[in-house]
Amino acid sequence: MKSLFIIFSLLLVNNSMSVAQCNKKVVLTASETTCLDSSGTVKRTASEKSVVRINPTDVIINVNDEHETKCPIKSATCNWSIPFKQGKTSIKAIFTKEGEEKNITIDIEGKEGKITLLFKMEEEPNEIIKVVMDKFEEEKG
Repeated sequence: MKSLFIIFSLLLVNNSMSVAQCNKKVVLTASETTCLDSSGTVKRTASEKSVVRINPTDVIINVNDEHETKCPIKSATCNWSIPFKQGKTSIKAIFTKEGEEKNITIDIEGKEGKITLLFKMEEEPNEIIKVVMDKFEEEKG
């Protein structure tokens, strides 16, 4: 009985740590963007500075310090076994393009310390943006 309680407690703590990642303010920075089609084939690659800020309510995307887009978050799920290194966050949000709202999914995945972001727009399934992050950090404040 005691070991069952210990196992349950460890699972509860691990689950709490995973969910807590969704409530963190994070900044992801990259220097290259890759555009893929729905089968994962590379369509084009661009050298550009991308900064993605995520807080509990919004995803803010800035490209080359020129274009900034604020996307309200509809839902988010997180499962990080090692915070910001091994795990995944999946965010459903609203992206406004040319005055029209689009549903997007942003998947952030950490494998072996390497963070990759996939940006998918429901209305444009053949346009997937992949960004391998140069830097991933928790934002203070």
